Amino acid sequence: MYAKVIVEITAKAVDKMFTYQIPSNMISKIKIGSRVKVPFGYQKLEGFVIEITNQLEEDYELKKIEELVDETPILNEEMLYLGNLIADKILCSRISIYQAMLPKALKASNKTNIHKKMNNYLILDWSKDDLSNYLKICRYEGQKKVLENFLEKKELLITRQDSSIKTILKKGICHLETRESYRYHYETDKIDKKVILNEEQQKAVSKVLSSLNQEKIFLLYGVTGAGKTEVYMNIIKGVIEQGKTAIMLVPEISLTPQIVERFILRFGQDVAILHSGLSDGEKYDEYRKIKNGEVHIVVGARSAVFAPLKNIGIIIIDEEHSSTYKQDNHPRYHARDVAILRGKYHHAPIVLGSATPSLESMARAQKKVYELLTLTKRAGNGQLPKVYITNMKEEVKKGHFIFSELLFKKIEEKLAKKEQIILLLNRRGYSSVSSCGDCGEVIKCPNCDISLTYHKTSNMLRCHYCGYAKVKVEECPKCHSHNMKDFGIGTQKLEEELHRYFKEARIVRMDMDTTSKKGTHQKIIDDFGKEKYDILVGTQMIAKGLDFPKVSLVGVMNADASLNIPDFRSSERTFQLLCQVSGRAGRGEISGEVVIQTYNNNHYSIILAKEQNYLAFYQEEMKIRKQLNYSPYYYIILIRISTKDYELSFQEAKKVGDYLRKNLNPNTYILGPAMANIFRVDNVYYQQCIIKYKKDEELKKVLLNLDAHYKGNSKVSLEIDIDPSRL
Repeated sequence: MYAKVIVEITAKAVDKMFTYQIPSNMISKIKIGSRVKVPFGYQKLEGFVIEITNQLEEDYELKKIEELVDETPILNEEMLYLGNLIADKILCSRISIYQAMLPKALKASNKTNIHKKMNNYLILDWSKDDLSNYLKICRYEGQKKVLENFLEKKELLITRQDSSIKTILKKGICHLETRESYRYHYETDKIDKKVILNEEQQKAVSKVLSSLNQEKIFLLYGVTGAGKTEVYMNIIKGVIEQGKTAIMLVPEISLTPQIVERFILRFGQDVAILHSGLSDGEKYDEYRKIKNGEVHIVVGARSAVFAPLKNIGIIIIDEEHSSTYKQDNHPRYHARDVAILRGKYHHAPIVLGSATPSLESMARAQKKVYELLTLTKRAGNGQLPKVYITNMKEEVKKGHFIFSELLFKKIEEKLAKKEQIILLLNRRGYSSVSSCGDCGEVIKCPNCDISLTYHKTSNMLRCHYCGYAKVKVEECPKCHSHNMKDFGIGTQKLEEELHRYFKEARIVRMDMDTTSKKGTHQKIIDDFGKEKYDILVGTQMIAKGLDFPKVSLVGVMNADASLNIPDFRSSERTFQLLCQVSGRAGRGEISGEVVIQTYNNNHYSIILAKEQNYLAFYQEEMKIRKQLNYSPYYYIILIRISTKDYELSFQEAKKVGDYLRKNLNPNTYILGPAMANIFRVDNVYYQQCIIKYKKDEELKKVLLNLDAHYKGNSKVSLEIDIDPSRL
């Protein structure tokens, strides 16, 4: 018997199956999907068994499988099927997809060493009467201290075995039992609020539940605060009652604490959590809890779409427009596409929810590819906040560089009323540029084509791309002047300014710097929810999903910053961010207000965000996309060429561009080659070509040829990104 194995190396050159002989003592044990250890060159690697056969195609002596890692297969039939489909769709290696499906403890990796957590329990074997009699005559304090616990309970968790416990075991009073213990525990002292759905919400729930066992995709478009989460939970309740399981995806870890709390309040311990904030051991435990059928609901970020649930009845993707559902590195899958494939496999509907759906999703809904469900009113008759736009060009003339006059007054007003405030600034750090006031020299990263960001708390200049850091420069490296100045504003500086002007205010900051430690996301959100702080300052991680009834003011600093990014989705992202963060205000009984500070107050994305007019924005943006032949009118593929050699990057990029133009359909547009937006990152130079197409029979063949050509190239790397989230 022979096994075809794909090994743990994700390099394109090794993206194929290797045949190994199955030792006679393993023939009955090894199954398709099993994880095995095999000799590979001079190494011993782990891999997955993909096929088992009696036929030998190779005419050379085969090496034998050395070890079976798991008694039960890691990859089931559905995962193997999905892996093939996804790898074919996004042109990636199968091993990289299989690895993405699994927690670190179960990936094919010869270096992983994550075990189950086991706890020891003392179990009482004697009757309570016998125990009481023994305690009366026992002279040993150590034994008595342990045994007295059994007057109230039948078992006792122990962390070590001392002489007293050994004696108790020897006498047969108790026996020792070892049990597995899950590492992740979520506790809350809150009580689930019973919510009566309004007519629109109930209609959406009924529509989805009547479509169970069908391959349908719904787009749930509802204004911020419309109660989409309640709709999701009622759909899931109906699915569970029919004996099926459910996956609920949220876009990023910052959303999970409040969502997780609501789900656990409603469904108790029938929920497993999967996101990057968990330790490797916790992910392993949650994964096995799911695989063993101990839970029916999975809540998590992008990778939770691969959760090994059986009999899936519904997959819900909240904030479906979020770019975090697309993985930026290899394998570049989109959670929405995987969800749709799993929906087809299980004959289950998919629900995509958002207050600001992606243009692609809304276009599909307009064409009846997706079924549109709408929530036009805020839940509980809540009102949308009143939004003001302030022109910072005029404010700067008055000497107001950070806070406009209106925002400053509104902050004072809300603090006086003991109401809460959220301020969004989508740039962390203290200042964005450190520059010489005499000659204008900007301090840049030596490895990347970007300026360093100043972080005042550590007095360091940091690169947010490669991680390079250095102590703040006091002397200009070019003219040796000591007139170094900080330009731009980050969340650190905004926090400092708030402390300066509002001395009594309790302020907390939430960005990548303050939430790097485990559990800090949840702590900040919990503390703000308990009104321990008056003002929450943060980057875009505070813009979505958070629900604080006492927040009556949202301020957006430098709202047009994202409009300056050279990407065809810049206007869409700006509109989505402004609508989402505006939706954090006025979610309780207090009416909400929003102040948007911008240097570009006439831009349609900002004007329409003020009105929360998604449909008008959709129509305006679709006109522009049509004129420029961009998505959703055309499909987009990004080809990125990277190398450490500056000249070689231009040469290879030109070759790729010429090859594409020569071999693709004349109706297919090829832009570039051109330097990437960030041309150099960590001393690697990036060039790119963009392909825009509607239908091109030759496209896949051309891409596969390009991919194969660069597979073994050690100097030049070529990456193909189907439907990129960013250009």
